[in-house]
Amino acid sequence: MDRSGDAVDVRVQRSKAAVLAKTYELLTSGGIGGVSIDEVSRRSGVAKTTIYRHWPSRAALLVEACSTIGTAPPVPDTGSFGADLAALTEELAEQLRSARWAAVLPSIVDAAEREPELAGLHADLHARLMAPFGAVTERARARGELAADREPADVTAAIAGPLFYRRWFSREPLDAAFVQRVVEDALGQLSVRPHSP
Repeated sequence: MDRSGDAVDVRVQRSKAAVLAKTYELLTSGGIGGVSIDEVSRRSGVAKTTIYRHWPSRAALLVEACSTIGTAPPVPDTGSFGADLAALTEELAEQLRSARWAAVLPSIVDAAEREPELAGLHADLHARLMAPFGAVTERARARGELAADREPADVTAAIAGPLFYRRWFSREPLDAAFVQRVVEDALGQLSVRPHSP
């Protein structure tokens, strides 16, 4: 039985994994601007021709390398919108403090303004990270804790806006006291009604 095809597949997978790992490493250390095919090739030991065989452009490589960043927080279901929102906000703040993707996000936002392929990546990342807020909003509307006209985007903006501002603009700590204030302020802005089971 000829297993030469298996050996080729293993080598291809190993090369692709090395390229993606070095691309992600470059992304998290220097942002999108720090990624070039030349540098990925140098660091991974994979020839540029091989890289271009699998990814026809730098943008295509970036899209695949970024496809795993920004895992969505788990969707809590405590039975209370306030508690669900607090859990989501704490998780998002933790990711902004410690996840490697948090250092890359500003350069993705910037690149999305100029490169259509990266605009799609930005949209996918945004949707993945914010989907849990939509899920808890829908449940809160169904339970009568939120008015029917409250959109998930309202909830997301009330939470993500202050966290993102503090992480990337004022660069102050995303500590527990701040996160609690963000949740309390959001609940007040959104006119949340107590849930009666």
